[in-house]
Amino acid sequence: MNLTKQQQAILVGTVLGDGYLQKTGSKNARLRLEHGGRQKEYLLWKGAHFPRFFNGEPAYIERVHPKTKQTYTYWRWQSHSTPELGKWHALFYMGGAKHIPKNLAELLRESMALAVWYMDDGFYDPKQKHSFIYLGRVSREEADTARDAIEKNFSLAPRVYDKKEKGFALFFSVAETRKLHALIREHVHESMHYKLSLTP
Repeated sequence: MNLTKQQQAILVGTVLGDGYLQKTGSKNARLRLEHGGRQKEYLLWKGAHFPRFFNGEPAYIERVHPKTKQTYTYWRWQSHSTPELGKWHALFYMGGAKHIPKNLAELLRESMALAVWYMDDGFYDPKQKHSFIYLGRVSREEADTARDAIEKNFSLAPRVYDKKEKGFALFFSVAETRKLHALIREHVHESMHYKLSLTP
């Protein structure tokens, strides 16, 4: 069975964000979702869109950070392994590492996908009223690809920022943040409303 348009959008946003596709054979992969201890409802919302892949309950995990020695908690939910997810793994992974594919503009077409990516990796500054989507340690070329895909498909104009140790990020000015939030607001889970401006 093929994924629906909505499922594809959520998967694309998830893989660009906090999700991880783990290869489990020559053709198969499974989707691993991990979110902070306070984000169980958001994780369940994601998994509920893929009833064929997820069953049971997510696991609650406690870890001690090796450097800070602080205890942190998170939820993990792993899907079944399927050839279907294996095909998506081939699109987003190269040499075992996740990357932003050159054809991202063909994959990131739905506002739902952008919303999920923003819920995962986005940040809104309520004082400055601007937003970021953190890309992590990708190359400058990959960051430019992400910017270009968003500009082409959603008529938004983020700028690429080099956040040094944090990697690259897409910066949305006050005006672009308004447009971004208006575009994705209907898709944002209620637990993530803090990442949106208060005024539509």
